[in-house]
Parts: sequence; C-alpha cells; structure tokens
Amino acid sequence: MGRRVGGVCGTRYLPTRSAYSTSPLPAHRPPSSPTAAAALAVRRIHFSTPRRALVTSNPISSLLPGRLYWRSGLRFRRSSKKAVEKNRGMSLGYAEKLSYREDLGSVGMPEMFDSPKLLQGKIEELAIMVQKSKHFVVFTGAGISTSSGIPDFRGPKGVWTLQRAGKGVPDASLPFHRAAPTLTHMALVELERVGLLKFVISQNVDSLHLRSGFPREKLAELHGNSFKEVCPCCKTEYLRDFEIETIGLKDTPRRCTDKNCGARLKDTVLDWEDALPPEEMNSAEEQCRAADLVLCLGTSLQITPACNMPLMSIKNGGKVAIVNLQATPKDKKASLVIHGLVDKVIAGVMCILNLRIPPYIRIDFIQLLLRHTVKKKCVRWTLRVTSIHGVRAPLSFLQSIEVSFPERPDMKPVVLMEQPFSLQRETSMTSKFFMLLTLNFSDGCGCSSSSIECHVNFQNQKESFVRDRGLVLQELKCTAERQCRAGQQSILERESLPRAETSRHAFVTNVVRYDSEDSEDLKGAEPKGSCMDSSSNLTKRHMEDPSGYSATPKKLKS
Repeated sequence: MGRRVGGVCGTRYLPTRSAYSTSPLPAHRPPSSPTAAAALAVRRIHFSTPRRALVTSNPISSLLPGRLYWRSGLRFRRSSKKAVEKNRGMSLGYAEKLSYREDLGSVGMPEMFDSPKLLQGKIEELAIMVQKSKHFVVFTGAGISTSSGIPDFRGPKGVWTLQRAGKGVPDASLPFHRAAPTLTHMALVELERVGLLKFVISQNVDSLHLRSGFPREKLAELHGNSFKEVCPCCKTEYLRDFEIETIGLKDTPRRCTDKNCGARLKDTVLDWEDALPPEEMNSAEEQCRAADLVLCLGTSLQITPACNMPLMSIKNGGKVAIVNLQATPKDKKASLVIHGLVDKVIAGVMCILNLRIPPYIRIDFIQLLLRHTVKKKCVRWTLRVTSIHGVRAPLSFLQSIEVSFPERPDMKPVVLMEQPFSLQRETSMTSKFFMLLTLNFSDGCGCSSSSIECHVNFQNQKESFVRDRGLVLQELKCTAERQCRAGQQSILERESLPRAETSRHAFVTNVVRYDSEDSEDLKGAEPKGSCMDSSSNLTKRHMEDPSGYSATPKKLKS
C-alpha cells in the first residue's frame, strides 16, 4: 500500500520506504548466463501452487523440473506437473494470486519466546489491562490464524520467507476454504459478547473472523476478504463458502441479486497497488483514536498505512500491547510486549477473566431441485444438488452423493461423484417412492456424511413454507454442542410449483471445542473444518451470508 495523500476529493496511496515497501524495480540488466536468459523471457511471475507459475512470452518448457533458476534476484523452481496437481488444493490461493513484488521487507526474523514465569506475569498484566479498559480494540494479523493450518507471511516458514528462499508457496494443512477459526478468534467473539471488546481491525483475508460469528458491524477488514464479493452499485456484500476467483477489486462471474440492480460483482481483496477501502479504513482509524487499549495480535506491524493505526490511541492517552513471536517496529512504543503463542496468551487471559471460549460450529448449506415432465404414462424427472450461491458455484464440502431407494428394489441406487450433482430417471406417473440422499463430506469435516429423506409423489404438490432461519440455525448449533458431534441437518424452506420443487437444507459439518484443559499447553493445535455464518452489517451496507439471506443495515456505533 503506502502513505496516504489527497484531500476532500479523493485519497490515494503512494509507495513509502517503510520496511514493507520498496524502491522502483531496477532497470533491465543483461543476462549473466543462459539460464538467466531463459528466465528473462518471463513477463510476470505470480504466486502459484506449489511453486511460482510462469506466464511467458516464449515457451520455456525446456526448464527442468526441480532445477533452481534466477530472475531479477529472485530464485524459483519449476515443479513437476505431478507435484503441482498434488498440492494445488492445499496452498494459499490469496498468495498465489498476488502480483509479483521484488522487495517484501523483513522476513524470516528469529522467533522469541518469553520464559514461562515471565510469560505468565505478562498474561496477568494483559488481563488486568483488558478488564480495566473502557474502549478495547484488537488489531489482528496472520499470526492468529496459523493454528488453523494457514501459514503466516514473515515467520520462519511464512509465505514471503519461503518465496525469498525460492521454495514457493507453503502448503496449508487444509485447503483455504476449509480452515476453521482458532481459539483466539472464538475468544474474541466471547469478549465482544460480554461487552469488553468494542471493535476488531484485521489485516487478514481468510474470513475467519466472520466464520467465527464476530459481528460484521464491529469488524474492519483492511485488506479485504477472499470469500466476499461486493456490488459496486448498491454496496451489497455477499459472503461465500468458496474462495472468490480473483483479487485486485476485479469483476467476478456473478451479479447482484437485487432485482433493481443486477450489477456485476467485484472481489474485495487488495493487490499491492490498491488503496485501502475508505469505509473500512475510516472505521478503523475512528476506533483506534477512541481506544484506551489496542491489542495487536500476531502481526509484524510492517504494512503501511495499517501498521500505524494502533499508535493513534497513544496520541489520545491510550495504550498499545503487542503479542507476537517476532520483534516489530512498534515494540518501543508499546506498553506491553509479549513474545509467545497468541492462542496460549489469549487462553490465559480468558482463564483469568473467568470467561468461557465458545465452540466453533460449522454449518453448510445445499439446495435441492426436483423437476419433472409428464410423457404419456411416464414421468421423466431430474434431481439436482447445487450450491445456494448458484448452479455453477462449487460445493466444496461435498465429495459425493449416494442416491438410493430403500423401498423400491427395482430402482437402482447410484453414486454421484462429480459436480454438478445431477440424476435423471423415468418412473410411472402413479408411482410413489422414498428417496434417500447420503451426502459424503470432504476432508476437514467433523463427520463423514449426513442424509436427507425425500418422499416423492408427482400427483400431489407439497406445501411451500419458509422457516425462521435464525431459529433453525440456533437449534442446530445447540443440538450439536449438546451432543458434541456433527451431522445434524434441517430444512430451511421449500417452494413447490406444478412441475418443480426447490428446497434448502442446513447441515452441521463440524464442531470444534476449545476446552480449558486443552489450552494449557497450546502449540498450534489445528481445529478442523470451516464455514461462514454471519449476518451482521457495516455502516451504509448490508450483507448476504452463505445461506443467501440478506440482513438489515445497521449503523456503526462509536
């Protein structure tokens, strides 16, 4: 990003010489070797899976897999096709889509750990600061998401660190869309619920704050959200359960669902040269100025202008506390610096404050469409299982669907292995049958499958209904928490027409608990599963969550 310039008519950002920015790229220099000459054919290098992908003006297939090459001071390897296919779904989509940048600032700095006695004392001091605060704000970075399996950027095995070493994008333990909120994310939800935490400012694009259930109107996502689209006309936000295809505020394949709008949606994630979104930035600055305590969690505080926001509280008599394993440029101005695992520190604070960390319960959604046409004495029918975000949207949590007919041995069962999931059959017009759909979940879910029972009678049209979505989801969550398992499902609505029936269903696909006994010796445990369920809103905008429902706009309270 850069320093902010401009006035009333507009704001833009120019590069600065901070630790994270860079001077202009060097002029063209002649290749020093045949290998360098081949590499210079590369017009653009961007983050790819699992190494750097190459977009070339001339074929460079002669580059050997696994061999080290050079371009403009950056080393990279050409990976074999097999390795690329193996790791494609397990790396960071955000990092691989960013445009090339030569200077990434300080990376790979050594990690520091406070001694157990010193750490405990600092945790107690932090708990007292939180308890006494009147306007508590949290500023988060990539370090709070590492225990969910998402690599950070500047740590010893971070994205930028490995890229500088020519090792490509690191692999996540789960695909980006499967990551679940960490203990820290869920603790922030509880701190907000009891009234201690007033606002969260995040530099992350992983959507874990929204997946945790943190209120949208109390969250500023400075660098965007990889799972969120926005309508540039009516400002409606759409939170998806799949990663948006593009970054850099570009057009996406989908359109606004508002009948009076219909504009093409845009992604919300910033590329290097994009300016911070004014509404998010203004809200963040306002909250930092009002804060008497800003707690920075898991951030190196190197990206400008975001890294300077926490210091605004100091100008008004507030304090800044930092929890990070590496030194930051702002440590000298902080009232408290803790070198320790973020999850362990926050678990200790929650224990001292006698607050319970709520479990994370993932809920996914599908849409069933059953159409039929009458041909003489037969009925030709088609069953489709799709995403609530559209027929072409991926159902990332489903691996396959088994369709069986327990009461009809003459009707053969089938397994649907590929999306879009679709089945066509012909039956007698007077035939009634019971159809069982077994949804087999993909890796990362807390259970292997769940089922839907469908009673089909083409001669009788079923009643349409819409249930209270909030109540249904709350009941599912309470049941899942009480039973301490996933797999529960419930229907949300059904629309019946003479030749078609559409229904939407909700499934609990994961339950992650953060019990105190499991938090005593945290070393980055990885909760499994992911989902997004938030229906809160920011000033002058409203948001549609993964279930496809829009929430009423709310004003941001200062």
